[in-house]
Amino acid sequence: MGSVVGTVVGLLVAPRSGKETRQLVKKSAEALPELAEDLSTNVQVQANRLSESALRNWDETLIRLKEAISAGLEASQQQQTLYNPEAQKPISESSKTTGER
Repeated sequence: MGSVVGTVVGLLVAPRSGKETRQLVKKSAEALPELAEDLSTNVQVQANRLSESALRNWDETLIRLKEAISAGLEASQQQQTLYNPEAQKPISESSKTTGER
């Protein structure tokens, strides 16, 4: 948009005859749809790149989060066995039904 405004202002202030200026403005106006299409395409390409990058970052974050949770659970289990050795003993069939250990 800035380049379009700059071009129009440049054409209007340029030391040309009125006829030459009108021809340049007409040519510029004819080029606007193509310029708008190019701009739209560039915006879409950039949006796609950002989306892909965001998805990659999200996937990497999820992987790190899963690894952190897994490491936390493992560390918790190790600490539990250090402080409660009976936690490693298998639960007998009779205590499963009564809720006793």
